[in-house]
Amino acid sequence: MAKKTLGVAMIGYAFMGKAHSQAWRNVGIVYDIPAEIKMVAVCGRNASNTQEAADRLGWDGIETDWKKLLTRSDIDIIDICTPGDSHAEIAIAALNAGKHVICEKPLANTVAEAELMVAAANANKNVKNMVAFNYRRVPAVALAKKMISDGKLGRIFHIRARYLQDWIVDPNFPLVWRLEKDKAGSGALGDIGAHAIDTTQFVTGQKLIGVSGLTETFIKERPLPGDYSGLQASASGNKMGKVTVDDAAVFVGRTDGGALATYEATRFATGRKNDMGFEIFGSKGSLKFSFEDMNELWYFDNTEGAETAGFQRILVTEGVHPYMTAWWPPGHIIGYEHPFTHEVKDFVENIVNNTNPEPSFADGLQVQKVLDAVEKSSANNGTFQTIK
Repeated sequence: MAKKTLGVAMIGYAFMGKAHSQAWRNVGIVYDIPAEIKMVAVCGRNASNTQEAADRLGWDGIETDWKKLLTRSDIDIIDICTPGDSHAEIAIAALNAGKHVICEKPLANTVAEAELMVAAANANKNVKNMVAFNYRRVPAVALAKKMISDGKLGRIFHIRARYLQDWIVDPNFPLVWRLEKDKAGSGALGDIGAHAIDTTQFVTGQKLIGVSGLTETFIKERPLPGDYSGLQASASGNKMGKVTVDDAAVFVGRTDGGALATYEATRFATGRKNDMGFEIFGSKGSLKFSFEDMNELWYFDNTEGAETAGFQRILVTEGVHPYMTAWWPPGHIIGYEHPFTHEVKDFVENIVNNTNPEPSFADGLQVQKVLDAVEKSSANNGTFQTIK
């Protein structure tokens, strides 16, 4: 029997657009998914730049007005890879037009926007919605969740999470959109801290119910940018602009499972390039993970005798490990782009099989509430904020 065809349109084509494009190109090659994927169109504001992106990334056509995508019968899925200030408008309109929506994180720039997106999702049950928290689909992270769900760590006492980068330590790095609150919503807190929050909540199955946090902007002004793409940029001259987001955030919290949690998100961890990691400590054992060694998971079995006890390295490349059966022989590692392929695989299966994607817009709203609580806490000298 012929497979269903799903037409995809992507809005935005820079850093995340490149990652998402390779996922849509490759998912049907790697996995036996229940649909044929057609990369119908990519959308951007500048026609010539968008056409160049379409040619390079493998899209059949272009649009310069995202609203036109919603009227096309050959498009079933809208993939939102734009800055956060446009997520709500695009996602709500797409859902109301009967399109399935996958949206980059964080879900929105504010809790109010995220709530409107969830309301639109709830009003359009016939279409699916997903937030692109891609680190959930790292095989080692998915294995950590399975081990905790299977009871290997017992009662969870402590959750330690971090996301450390250093790409704006240089004070001459330009004022790109990620450093402007009206476009990005927040800085390190929302851009990378949101990943740490979602990943640990996913792995442990426990939600944050209250936080106390501090944020800091170390470099208050930066040169205005010239042309830039993704995380690469150069200054346009000597004019300066104000940085309106945090450079770093730290916070502690409590979970609904009774654990204590600590989080750190910064773009000023000199020498750390993309260290999204966690340590989970329980009564029966512990787990630790760093994305800079993304194919490895470390496990301590507290039930083992002292003579041989110690952290053991698990190389997560076996066919029995999550998502790995379709990739390479054991020991042949995967990279940054592969979890995006896992993400769209799951989303396509959700659409065809009429199952509920995870993380959903509702999950994205919950993370947005945590981000909002951290910001409010920091603005009030670290006062503890309850998350409802």
